[in-house]
Amino acid sequence: MTERLAVDIGGTFVDAIFFNRETGEISVEKASTTPDEPESGVLTSIEKVGANLRNAEAFVHGTTLGLNAVLERDGATTGIITNDGFRDVYEIGRTNTERESMYDIRYQKPESLVARRRRVGVPGRLNADGEEVEPLDEDAVRDAAAYLVEERDVDGIAVCFLHSYRNPDHERQAAEIVRDAYPDVSVSISSAITREYREYERTSTAVMDAYIKPIFETYIKNLDAALADRGFDAPFFVTRSGGGTLTAESATDAPVHTILSGPAGGLIGASHVGRETGRENLITVDMGGTSLDACVIEDGMPAVKYDSRLEHQPLMIPVYDIRTIGAGGGSIAWLDGELLKVGPRSAGADPGPVAYGRGGTEPTVTDAAVALGYIDPDDFLGGEMELDAAGARGSIEEALADPLDSSVTDVSRGVFDVALANTVGAIREITIEKGLDPREFSMMAFGGAGPMFVPLLAREMGVDEVVVPEAPSVFSAMGMLMADVVYDFARTNIAALSDLELLDVETTFEELDAEAIETLTAEGFEEREIDLEHTLEMRYLGQEHTVEVDANSIASIDEVSDRFERKHEDRYGHAMDDPPEVVHQRVRAIGRNDKPPLEREEPVDASYEPVETRDAYCFAVGERTAFDVYDRGDLRPGASIDGPAVVREPTTTIVFHSDQMATVDEYGQLVISRGEA
Repeated sequence: MTERLAVDIGGTFVDAIFFNRETGEISVEKASTTPDEPESGVLTSIEKVGANLRNAEAFVHGTTLGLNAVLERDGATTGIITNDGFRDVYEIGRTNTERESMYDIRYQKPESLVARRRRVGVPGRLNADGEEVEPLDEDAVRDAAAYLVEERDVDGIAVCFLHSYRNPDHERQAAEIVRDAYPDVSVSISSAITREYREYERTSTAVMDAYIKPIFETYIKNLDAALADRGFDAPFFVTRSGGGTLTAESATDAPVHTILSGPAGGLIGASHVGRETGRENLITVDMGGTSLDACVIEDGMPAVKYDSRLEHQPLMIPVYDIRTIGAGGGSIAWLDGELLKVGPRSAGADPGPVAYGRGGTEPTVTDAAVALGYIDPDDFLGGEMELDAAGARGSIEEALADPLDSSVTDVSRGVFDVALANTVGAIREITIEKGLDPREFSMMAFGGAGPMFVPLLAREMGVDEVVVPEAPSVFSAMGMLMADVVYDFARTNIAALSDLELLDVETTFEELDAEAIETLTAEGFEEREIDLEHTLEMRYLGQEHTVEVDANSIASIDEVSDRFERKHEDRYGHAMDDPPEVVHQRVRAIGRNDKPPLEREEPVDASYEPVETRDAYCFAVGERTAFDVYDRGDLRPGASIDGPAVVREPTTTIVFHSDQMATVDEYGQLVISRGEA
């Protein structure tokens, strides 16, 4: 078996890619997303890419199934079993208002995923050290399960008890009782997902897991069976929200770890490509059919956070610090009075943009791109799909241009301007608001619409360089081929640093290391293939939030203190005299996989003539003008092209303007930079 296969489900298309390790051949294909039966689109994409599943040594999958279930409020009916007297912890939360609604007097708190009638408290209590104060009432647990399943028709139950991060025995005991009584009901316990303090956040994370678990289990089971019917008999992996992959079996045990698995693939690929090509500081921009995802990669590693939120619900799992906005190719442009807006609603895969000719009636970013001349309606997806250019322009004229007494071209430019403004705001949050200057980074553009949009974004933000990797429209799937198997382990142990001995820290890390090695060796990795990364989350006494400190190769507690102060000063611009304290210890366990090599080719001194010219809108001069059109497959390393130009690929279009130029580097990447014009 020599082939590795990866499939990424997006909002509009399913991307498939397979890599033959013996020949070095890489093949990519796209198929339409099938929301009602997601495995169907996956299987179609595999057939199109021509992969022989009998020869596959691994299948890696990224899916937005769990994410969409939460966004669309279409998950399982979920209940909560918790400590007696604490059934309302989940609804009370932190009582804070969302940042974007802070000054909105009409703000209404979003409806809870779990109504109060589906939350039950049972007797039993641990103290803050994890010691049993009151035994768990097993009969009360049985009664609670019976009530939730038989009277409230729940499909999933989240179990979260106070201080279970110290001692998970009560949660495990309750889960066993529920599973024995109702084996068809999914059970999620907070301590199996995270061993960290904060009962509200742990409850929310367990609820999110229980909310998507029945749907996710069914999908993975159906897909696994369909792959087996086609001869697949190799490891099946799912990408994790915080990087790396985990086995499909582990993913179904705790699917909340996969909730952002689709966008994670692109960041895995970007990190690898950036390190291999000497670009370790990147701002990645993945623009697909439904959304735009942006993330910072600093020193070769994407930013990871452990306190993310999804639909106003906290998630206490490691996830890449991605900013997602409704600015994909299918995002709908609409009028709020006389104010032009873009997204967050999307035309999705069905019916899709008006130009797709599948019944869509509302203009989208893709329709604006057709009207501006960036997309050739006769050569979309390599000619597989013919676009309705007249329909796209007509929808823009009727819905936007006529009410604004403007032209189709001007309004289409306005659609891009609004999408740009939304994106700039998102990128400011992950750069400038964290003390980073985006002008010191390169941008990497991928996704079906990213190479068309990101050169404009770079102009807007003063970024000198945009890198477009090979096969950018399926780059997230490509990143999945580069993914290692990753698990995260953590312990909360709040203590003043002055009260700790180095041995205390090392002992906890040794316990986490043993758990990590046991997990990965059970999945077939030898110890020499496993890397362990240690970090401490620390803060000054009296602070609420923490910073992550590298805890590898520590020689003394004083060295820990020095590393923390440097990190705090880098992040916030100052250090303090207050005593530091440790909050969490973390271990990231990485099982290393083989990765497709980046082929390097010496630059060739040659000139290239455009295959045609096209009338399109140039943002640099503010009017329509002639764009040279090139086929990317014709451009070899060393090629240099002045804008305005369009570089077309079978599955995407790269657009840059008259004040920009592009070169092809030795790895085949198209690098767009400021031109002399």
